[in-house]
Amino acid sequence: MRYAFVAEHRQQFCVRTMCRCLSIHPSGYYAWLKSPLSKRAREDIRQTELIEEAWKQSGKVYGYRKLHDDLLDQGETSCANRVARLARLAGIKAQIGYRRRPGAYGGKPSVVVDNTLARQFDVNAPDTAWVTDITYIKAMEGFAYLAVVIDLFSRRVIGWSLQSRQTSEVVLQALHMAVWRRKPQNTVLVHSDQGSQFTSMDWASFLRHHNLVHSMSRRGNCHDNAVAESFFNLLKRERIRRRTYRTRDEARQDVFDYIEMFYNPTRKHVRNGMLSPVEFEKRHQT
Repeated sequence: MRYAFVAEHRQQFCVRTMCRCLSIHPSGYYAWLKSPLSKRAREDIRQTELIEEAWKQSGKVYGYRKLHDDLLDQGETSCANRVARLARLAGIKAQIGYRRRPGAYGGKPSVVVDNTLARQFDVNAPDTAWVTDITYIKAMEGFAYLAVVIDLFSRRVIGWSLQSRQTSEVVLQALHMAVWRRKPQNTVLVHSDQGSQFTSMDWASFLRHHNLVHSMSRRGNCHDNAVAESFFNLLKRERIRRRTYRTRDEARQDVFDYIEMFYNPTRKHVRNGMLSPVEFEKRHQT
């Protein structure tokens, strides 16, 4: 009993000394012990946890605008500025790409195929215009080459292929997947750059036999195929540059996970009204 009394006395003495140094009343200190955080502070902590969880589910790529939209989807009531403040305090940042140096980018048009698309990237219906392109992915056993086909209506990747060689076969397989998945009833405009894979006889024959019309960018002008370039920028920034692939099969599995499990069904697009490509197409069908 004596030791308990001494300990309590020492505690009270320490509290009084601390309150004197901080110029606060002891009753205020004891009130703070019962409720140390304000209601707003507790709400900030709760919503910060939700923001961190949404950020992790996005692969740590979303900025505050998409995170704010995620909170609204969960039934939360919070303004975008508050989400931006909480994200900044939690050290949450979006994955941001690199700016292109200003300048004039022209390029010679193709002699054989016209630039029919002419940067008209916004279309009103699915399977009206597709864009396609090819890029490389570095693995420890060698390079892998990825070709994609994207529907401009929803920005959905409807066909893709990854192979060890940069031949016309890789782009044909991606286009074949797109045709098999979508089964378009009307003529579709397919836009590409002037790469050798897209000027081959096999490519032209496939387009002709599947009611597809070719459009081609000007030489050396990436802006003519900006949607495909933008997708590759997202893929590399949000996934590929954050991984080390031992084999091409590992790269293929990760590309599958990004496209089929995240980008198409989940990743929000500002152009789609903060809807994923799959959800945007579902809303259009209803």
